[in-house]
Amino acid sequence: MLSGTRGSILSFVIGDDNMAVSLDDKFESLESILAQHLPADVLQKVNLSLRGPGSTEVELPANAKETAKQLNFDLQGYQIKVALTEQTRSSRLVRIGAIQNMIQKPTTASVKEQRDAIHQRIDQMLAVAHECQVNVVGLQEAWTMPFAFCTREKYPWVEFAESAYDGPSTKFLAERAKKYNMVIISPILERDEAHGDVLWNTAVIISNHGNVIGITRKNHIPRVGDFNESTYYMEGNTGHKVFETDFGRIAVNICYGRHHPQNWLMYGVNGAESKFEFQVFESKTFALVVFNPSATVGALSEPLWSIEARNAAIANSYFTVGINRVGTETFPNEFTSGDGKPAHTSFGHFYGSSYVASPDGSRTPGLSRIRDGLLVTECDLNLCRQMKDKWGFRMTQRLDLYAESFARAIQPNYQMDIVKDSSSTK
Repeated sequence: MLSGTRGSILSFVIGDDNMAVSLDDKFESLESILAQHLPADVLQKVNLSLRGPGSTEVELPANAKETAKQLNFDLQGYQIKVALTEQTRSSRLVRIGAIQNMIQKPTTASVKEQRDAIHQRIDQMLAVAHECQVNVVGLQEAWTMPFAFCTREKYPWVEFAESAYDGPSTKFLAERAKKYNMVIISPILERDEAHGDVLWNTAVIISNHGNVIGITRKNHIPRVGDFNESTYYMEGNTGHKVFETDFGRIAVNICYGRHHPQNWLMYGVNGAESKFEFQVFESKTFALVVFNPSATVGALSEPLWSIEARNAAIANSYFTVGINRVGTETFPNEFTSGDGKPAHTSFGHFYGSSYVASPDGSRTPGLSRIRDGLLVTECDLNLCRQMKDKWGFRMTQRLDLYAESFARAIQPNYQMDIVKDSSSTK
């Protein structure tokens, strides 16, 4: 069990699977362990090293904090305070919300009971998000249901699928979006009735006016461990859509797509052309925030989680929002992973730890690994262009070079460009 010692933490970080399992129901977060054991002056330096200079706590309404305490979810608030004050552009402050949640009923309950209970929980958290003045909020992958794709069973799990445009979850959130003047990103299991009733892993973008702006589908489908998602749906067909909202441009890179740098890249390419509305010494820029709603478990991916969205924010000069499911979900029937290990009824522990990263490399602390949570982060979107100016990544990225290389690489007769040592005897 976790003792809070340096050795225990180290065993977890270096990937001891047994330690990862034993930490699941005890280990709140890395931040809580550091705060518990480090002196304040040392903690400040460690946090600067781990998270960069830009993330500072912001005071949230007392009533919101009390509500979160009563409802037993983690509420944290931060500012990314590194953008420069410009002479020709006003600051563009946006409050981003990230919600992670457990399922609320056993997986043996009816589909309606399970979905209604999750709706009720999200309703509570959205009200607190509104009180914290959140403008854009993202929910986790397949938030309306247990992540049952490990089971390879079709029923009852496919009954959670619904229309992206007029399904019960979209209607529910559209009302809240309009009521709270809040853009909501709703990742669901979609039933595409217009195209043969096929299923998709889809994010629905609901505007603050209560209408559906559009949808985007998961580009990369995992085939690893218990992630048997291609039993239910295949790779998406919507490309790398970027949605222009009243609060800025947003995109959604669903779950497994975070492992593919070119996926992150294309969202940045599609959001790169800013629109300017020139007034007297003032311009309005639509910067980009990319949400990554996920459902991933500790023994598989936790060492990668804190790195990937942060790297993407740096490389692509935009804000990223990593949102992960939390809790352990148990299913009625055993299933296997095809790895020779015993059959089991649980996917493993979804470790939450949702966070926001900025284009300068700063990031917020993560939410709890073991509890529901709402993360509120205030960002100045002007930082996106400022980092493009500072680092020149867009100017130096050589899309023409890579487009030519990729075009060759996909050809059946492609030859790898390897130069061999002619003097070698091997």
